[in-house]
Amino acid sequence: MPTYQEIFENNRQWVAEKTSSNADFFAELAKDQNPEYLYIGCSDSRVTAEELMGLGPGKVFVHRNVANLVCNIDLNVMSVINYAIRHLKVKHIIVCGHYNCGSVKAAMVPQDLGILNPWLRNIRDVYRLHKTELDGISDEHQRYNRLVELNVIEQCTNIMKTAALQLSYESVGFPEVHGWVFDIHSGRIIDLNFDFKSTLKEIEAIYNLV
Repeated sequence: MPTYQEIFENNRQWVAEKTSSNADFFAELAKDQNPEYLYIGCSDSRVTAEELMGLGPGKVFVHRNVANLVCNIDLNVMSVINYAIRHLKVKHIIVCGHYNCGSVKAAMVPQDLGILNPWLRNIRDVYRLHKTELDGISDEHQRYNRLVELNVIEQCTNIMKTAALQLSYESVGFPEVHGWVFDIHSGRIIDLNFDFKSTLKEIEAIYNLV
């Protein structure tokens, strides 16, 4: 583990590496950002957005929080989504969870976790919605992994309830929403094949804001 001071040396080496191949790298980077992707992921230190996607600076607009939640009363994530859609004009919004998510497991433990209680209750709500399926999985590890997947799908749906998403898609045909899970054991990204168009139609009767 690098010391605090070693981080600054790592930064100097990174700058040198970038400018050695392109002297104007940072001048170009400072001009503007034009990412096509908004990535909403977990705050877990083992799951870094750009690195696992193989993309560099300026390519991904990133928001991370505990358990990759999209709560309609969270002004942080709502502001990120609105800015990404209305100003950056992103083409794709990705919600990425990960297996072995401690937050998902913590949500299902009958214990007072203080300020985390109302936040993690959102995951309990996902469990309640899919209780029959989840209770049918006898292996606890597999049950939590499935809850990770179902939580991603619910957060994708929450994005689609926003006016910013609906109005943009109605007007210009993007962005589309995708659900991923990062398999922390293999390093692979798993596409949950979230059915964006069908889901948008399903929720239209209740959540339509167009």
